[in-house]
Amino acid sequence: MFRSMLVRSSSSAKQSLIRRNLSSGSVPERKVAILGAAGGIGQPLALLMKLNPLVSSLSLYDIANTPGVAADVGHINTRSEVVGYMGDDNLAKALEGADLVIIPAGVPRKPGMTRDDLFNINAGIVKNLCSAIAKYCPHALVNMISNPVNSTVPIAAEIFRKAGMYDEKKLFGVTTLDVVRAKTFYAGKANVPVAEVNVPVIGGHAGVTILPLFSQATPQANLSGDVLTALTKRTQDGGTEVVEAKAGKGSATLSMAYAGALFADACLKGLNGVPDVVECSYVQSTITELPFFASKVRLGKNGVEEVLDLGPLSDFEKEGLEALKPELKSSIEKGVKFANQ
Repeated sequence: MFRSMLVRSSSSAKQSLIRRNLSSGSVPERKVAILGAAGGIGQPLALLMKLNPLVSSLSLYDIANTPGVAADVGHINTRSEVVGYMGDDNLAKALEGADLVIIPAGVPRKPGMTRDDLFNINAGIVKNLCSAIAKYCPHALVNMISNPVNSTVPIAAEIFRKAGMYDEKKLFGVTTLDVVRAKTFYAGKANVPVAEVNVPVIGGHAGVTILPLFSQATPQANLSGDVLTALTKRTQDGGTEVVEAKAGKGSATLSMAYAGALFADACLKGLNGVPDVVECSYVQSTITELPFFASKVRLGKNGVEEVLDLGPLSDFEKEGLEALKPELKSSIEKGVKFANQ
């Protein structure tokens, strides 16, 4: 079931190639490490990655409670071997040999909290974890989920750079949840099957920095300017919508885990040589004047193969692009400053 969910509705040739590889047993061995695996995002993410047939070894790390999560997930009858690691002393073992490291570690947003409020706690956690990645699995792809992503990705880049191990092609901010939300909300208003919808989302991963490009959405629907403005606002405020609905009991953990699993699957396909894997992600970029920016990225054996152009924007989207730049610039600078303290 999960395999069919994760294999995108792409060419039948690609799907048959994947099926042929799976049936012939020629899928490469891939170790995936999840840092923060006992948390609200980490647990459902561990479950979803256990269901992914491209994973051969699943390494679950957290500061507490990981053995229980690993025992629970490890009973599932799928390909990957699961090992749980707990505490700083075991971080090296969790990371060694990893092809892909996913980082949902950190504290979640609570009502009234901005993404900035999260900054000092999560930035410190990310800094420590990235120092370990640079030491124990410097060639792994890194998928950053810990918020605020607009700042934690630049922090990771600086930590890797200081360690002499920075490869911009291997560091990704996971913005897939913005794409997932944009598709869901657009499909509802356009009255089209959500499985057929595609919407690129550019910029960053917080509030006004999230810019869905509904003018490029497929299939095209004739939606009014007011509807598109409301869809944009709802996509930008999606995280707050969930925080408020959970009434102090958590943030967007389940949908984030799903989005994280989708993006991780795309990264693994790229590593395995599946052609034409394109996803939106927050990466080092030269398509705007900002050093980091989310846009469509072609994934391959080295991580980022190509950062794709933004394409034609509507006037509303052009305004949104200019409006997001100061806030995104400030978040990037804040991350760089923190990493260099």
